[in-house]
Amino acid sequence: MSSQHFNRYEKARILGARALQVSYGAPVLIDTDEQEPILVAAEEYDAGVLPFTVRREEQ
Repeated sequence: MSSQHFNRYEKARILGARALQVSYGAPVLIDTDEQEPILVAAEEYDAGVLPFTVRREEQ
């Protein structure tokens, strides 16, 4: 997985965005038997293959 760790809100946003992409026909990045987009996104997240980054503002 990438060196960046996400909090639960960031993870939820990433999974939701990826599930939306999958539901609109984006190619799935891993081999999976899952059909539900949110479950596909969760497996991709766990595999560390999602090309998402989170930019945090310094405070």
